[in-house]
Amino acid sequence: MVEFKVILSDTRTGHSYKMDVSGGAAGALIGKRVGTEIDAAPLGLNGYKILITGASDRNGTPSRRDLPGSGRRGLLLAGGVGFNPKEDGQRARKSIRGNEITADFVQINAKVATYGEKSLEELLAAPAAAAE
Repeated sequence: MVEFKVILSDTRTGHSYKMDVSGGAAGALIGKRVGTEIDAAPLGLNGYKILITGASDRNGTPSRRDLPGSGRRGLLLAGGVGFNPKEDGQRARKSIRGNEITADFVQINAKVATYGEKSLEELLAAPAAAAE
């Protein structure tokens, strides 16, 4: 069974929400690409659309939006996602994943692109408060 941790950022308030997604909702994310805007109804956010901004696998290897496919590759990087050079002109070979979401991913980062009728705080924080 596939499970993802979806970190959803609300750009209006500046808050982030962690959602544990499994089953059919997780299956709806498989095959999508980083940079794709999707409907968030399978995640329980009716009326919302989210933009997938990044992801990482179980080893913490990040995915790059500009790298097609789903596998892990060793690339010579001079900057960007996966490598922050300390000196000008510094390059390094780093492991990076492609932009396609697969079952190997653990965390998916996203931000709200279109808001629904209810606020995210009502939809996501209310069940946690009821459990207390």
